[in-house]
Amino acid sequence: MNDENIVTLDKVKVAKDDITILSEVDFTLNSGEFVYLIGKTGTGKSSLLKLLYGDIKLKIGDGTVCDYDLKKLKRKEVAYLRRKLGIVFQDFELLMDRTVHQNLLFVLKATGWKDKKKIEERISKVLDHVGLSTKGYKMPHELSGGEQQRVVISRALLNDPILILADEPTGNLDPETSKSILKLLHEIAGEGTAVIMATHDYSVMEHFPSRIITCKDQRIVED
Repeated sequence: MNDENIVTLDKVKVAKDDITILSEVDFTLNSGEFVYLIGKTGTGKSSLLKLLYGDIKLKIGDGTVCDYDLKKLKRKEVAYLRRKLGIVFQDFELLMDRTVHQNLLFVLKATGWKDKKKIEERISKVLDHVGLSTKGYKMPHELSGGEQQRVVISRALLNDPILILADEPTGNLDPETSKSILKLLHEIAGEGTAVIMATHDYSVMEHFPSRIITCKDQRIVED
């Protein structure tokens, strides 16, 4: 792991519609680091992730993500920031009317890939990475919840991100499947991609201990 700085937040206020969600947020993340973001529902975990991927505007404090200045981030630049990120949601958000392969193809085309050979190689590589090399032809509804989440992680890896933001990625999964998904995310971090994972799932964290940030009383606290 090198120590390239991926995220820096300094005295940041996270607010939506003038309602303060978090304030005085100081946080740094280096490449290859894995961080759990924990806290009760409504304490600001998802809002902090939204700030990092450009869905909430930074107005107070200073913040950079993947070399983008969040305060100066223009609307048209958000798409470019997100190409450096992989985002994993709890509820998969796969396109249910097309195959796994077509889901991944859609993302690559939307982010400017044109070379058919390179597209096929990339899809093959990310599916292999998450252990689904034989499932490209399947429709999402033909897969288990754990397999669907692996597809979502493969989708997040398509553009070789330097940061993955995972919002409750094991929230809908049974304990064994949750463990396998977490193992995969830790392996990805071990290869150099930083990971921030918001979670309620403390039992899984015990199997894979790592740095912990807690959202509490409009602040973040490092355990």
